[in-house]
Amino acid sequence: MDKFIYSYPTKVYFGEGSAKEALPAELGKVGETVMLAYGGGSIKENGIYDEIRNLLTQAGKSIVDFSGIMPNPTYAKVQEGAALVRQHHVDFILAAGGGSVIDCCKVLSAQSVLGVWNTRKANFRQREYRWAQSLPLPAPGRR
Repeated sequence: MDKFIYSYPTKVYFGEGSAKEALPAELGKVGETVMLAYGGGSIKENGIYDEIRNLLTQAGKSIVDFSGIMPNPTYAKVQEGAALVRQHHVDFILAAGGGSVIDCCKVLSAQSVLGVWNTRKANFRQREYRWAQSLPLPAPGRR
C-alpha cells in the first residue's frame, strides 16, 4: 500500500441561527456556483430552503437545485447529480438534509470529477472535492 497522510478538517457551527453565521463566513471561500441538494422537500415546508437560498443569493452565488434525493439513493440519482455538477460547472455542493442526502453528495462530488466511480484506479490525493453539509435538526431540549 502507498504511504500517505490523510487530513479532513471539520468546522461545526451549532445552534439556532447557525446558518446565518456559517454560510456568509464560509461562502467566500468557494466559487460562484453552489448546488443546493436536498431530499423530499421537508426543508421547503419548514422554511430552511428559503433561508438557505436567501443566504446564498445575498452572498452573490448562482444556485443549482438538486432535489428528490431519496433514502438509500440509487446509482441513477447520484449520476443525475453528477451530471448537473458538470453541466452547470458547480464549484460547491451544499447538502441540506440527513444521512442519505449527505452520502449522495459525497459520492456525486467525486463522481462529477472522476466520471466513472472506480476507486481502484482513482487517484484521490490529486483531486479536490468541495462540499459541505447542513443538518436542519431540532436540538434536544428545544421548545
